[in-house]
Amino acid sequence: MGKVAAEIKVMPESPEVDLDELQDLLEASLPEGAEIRGFQRDDVAFGLVALIPTVIVPDDAGGTEAAEEAFSKVEGVESVSVENVGRL
Repeated sequence: MGKVAAEIKVMPESPEVDLDELQDLLEASLPEGAEIRGFQRDDVAFGLVALIPTVIVPDDAGGTEAAEEAFSKVEGVESVSVENVGRL
């Protein structure tokens, strides 16, 4: 069984969202079998910073859809989009 790594861009609702707290909430929301292997931050505009976690999921788990859905339900998240996907 292989694994898939995906960079998922998470846009906060506003620049006032605490990014450290948002990281903790994203990690806590992950479905079983998925893990985060680090975060990047991307300055978007006007003080808004997106989080880009690298999410690792088993390739037989149906892709990143469960993680995307879980992230979209986290308080303070405006949108979620997959930026890059590859096999490990």
